[in-house]
Amino acid sequence: MFSMLMVTFREGVEAFLIAAVTLTFLQKTGRLHLVSAAKTGILAALLLSAVLGLVLHRLGGMSPFAEAWLALLAGTLVVSCTWHMLKHGKAIAGEIRNRLAKVPDKKTAGPWLAVFAFMLLMVGREGVEAATMIASLSAGAATGHLALGGALGLICAGALAWAWTQYGRRVNLSLFFQVTAIFMVLFSVQLAIYSVHEFSEAGVLPFVDNVYWHEMTEPFGPEGVYGIWLSYGLVLVPLAFLVAARLNGRKPLVPPEKG
Repeated sequence: MFSMLMVTFREGVEAFLIAAVTLTFLQKTGRLHLVSAAKTGILAALLLSAVLGLVLHRLGGMSPFAEAWLALLAGTLVVSCTWHMLKHGKAIAGEIRNRLAKVPDKKTAGPWLAVFAFMLLMVGREGVEAATMIASLSAGAATGHLALGGALGLICAGALAWAWTQYGRRVNLSLFFQVTAIFMVLFSVQLAIYSVHEFSEAGVLPFVDNVYWHEMTEPFGPEGVYGIWLSYGLVLVPLAFLVAARLNGRKPLVPPEKG
């Protein structure tokens, strides 16, 4: 449940922030006729992400081979999106405003479609990442616990995004991205182990003894002896980093956004 909570929390914050920055910019610049385009783009991105998640979940449940590829894809997205947000997260608001400022302020179909496409791509990117990771998590997990974790994650993400829009610099998004990055890296390790385990179960690992590697990775699975400790680490390591950062009062690795 915690993994689902953190995935939806992380991806939800990014999606909510993109939506909040976009809608606020359009309203402040008097482009109210483009607000509907942004909202339509957000809705379309959410619907497409939900459909993708359902398709991936069903495909992943077909065989160990499919689950292995799904876990590998999810792990790759975890690493790439974590690196992207650590590098560019501090400038996300400025980047969005700069792109929207280039859209002509005309009440025609062109600007409306431009804003719609922009929101579809920006929010859809987060949705694709979330859908892939959630589909990987749902393989062999209790649906009820995943649903609860997902709901709690979205609620927390919405609360943090609202606080950012209300209080701005007092919300330390840089520290948030750092703490969640630690979780995402550990999560990607878990996905990599799971991928190797499923590939070996399918007997498709080249040049190695698949039976040996299947037995070797079994204790590192979510229910294995070492896998349970790794699951605990998903909670304890980011929490320890957060506590240490607050107690030391040090500056975050990524400076807060300016402007």
